[in-house]
Amino acid sequence: MKTYLGKKGLKKTWQEDFPKSIKCHKCGGNCRIMFVAFEDSEKEYVCDLHENTGGKKNGKFWFHDAISVAVYACEDCLGVSALANQA
Repeated sequence: MKTYLGKKGLKKTWQEDFPKSIKCHKCGGNCRIMFVAFEDSEKEYVCDLHENTGGKKNGKFWFHDAISVAVYACEDCLGVSALANQA
């Protein structure tokens, strides 16, 4: 997992770019981006981010998904909101 502060992380997503601001879920005010946490790797495919060691003996499967989370803070109430998406 890598963390990107402020606007630097808006493009670190598995789907559409994250917005610079969103509506606060507590007070309706404006929330600005604080950081983005992005599950990333040097691997070419998302299925290669983690190793699959499953089977009848140990059953450790990884279900080929990765997440990206954008965390925002409200300018008015300092409430925290987040958006997430998956690969």
